[in-house]
Amino acid sequence: MKLFDAHCHLQDPRIISKAPQLISSAVASGVSAFAVNGVSEKDWNLVKEMGVKYPSVVPCFGIHPWYVAERSPQWFETLKSMFETTPTAAVGEIGLDKGSKGREIDFSDQVGVFRRQLELAKELNKPASIHCVRAFGDLLEITKSVGPFPAGVILHSYLGAAEMVPEFAKLGAYFSFSGFLMSMSEKKAKKMLKAVPSDRILLETDSPDALPKSESGTLYFVQGDPSLLPEKGNSSQDLESNASSSGGSMKLPKETLNHPANIHTVLGYVARLLDMNNEELAELSYTNAVRLFSYSGSKLLLERSAADVSGHTQNHSTTHVPSSS
Repeated sequence: MKLFDAHCHLQDPRIISKAPQLISSAVASGVSAFAVNGVSEKDWNLVKEMGVKYPSVVPCFGIHPWYVAERSPQWFETLKSMFETTPTAAVGEIGLDKGSKGREIDFSDQVGVFRRQLELAKELNKPASIHCVRAFGDLLEITKSVGPFPAGVILHSYLGAAEMVPEFAKLGAYFSFSGFLMSMSEKKAKKMLKAVPSDRILLETDSPDALPKSESGTLYFVQGDPSLLPEKGNSSQDLESNASSSGGSMKLPKETLNHPANIHTVLGYVARLLDMNNEELAELSYTNAVRLFSYSGSKLLLERSAADVSGHTQNHSTTHVPSSS
């Protein structure tokens, strides 16, 4: 069973030092790719480096609405040059936010920065990962004016209304689901999920945020997570033990870090609400993500080409070389 984490932040300062272990353990669990999204000019080079270092990392560059005020006068030229030097990259994280944190950032400023990045994504024919909090009406209006998007856009950690799904889907949107979905009532979440076309469903972790609620005590923890330090009486071993003895329910500190392997918990939750089995949804969401991230210059296209060449060479070789996998 293969999974594709369609949106995460493995370059986040809270987990960057643990990235090698997080990636290797997530890969071992069945996660074969991670779309790692930058949030400001300050972390784009770090994301680029991760893309070079890890075959499983798809780098993405963008200015998140929370960091709009921090942008430099040259931000757009810098962004364009990042894509010129990194053809494997997609666009993200970009978006609009009218939530408690987003309200601190001038909204017309957010709109201007978002629109320019969205137009760039369309011009480059690359998918863009979009953050939207309490601004779905504005988002629909802007995407309608800029779209449609043949290369797709990702409504990451989607928590919008079921009624808006067809409008966004018509423009080329994919809908990605994380642990944040568990904050919505099951009835509302189920209605919304059922409205999403099956070829537009994606799964993500938004790691290190969006820790899913665990019903079975099977969460992965980030080693050294400050919120789980023994002096706080919250070591991961204790929590796992408590979860087992309490039938799987788990009370975790709000700031607990989310491990990218926890996409398995998201998979199980979304599959249950869609009345699908885990394997079926894993295959569906993986296929959708591979299609979306197979833009010109992408790692997925390069890997496919390399595999085709390798297969062609093996088929015409007189000596059989066993695969290392």
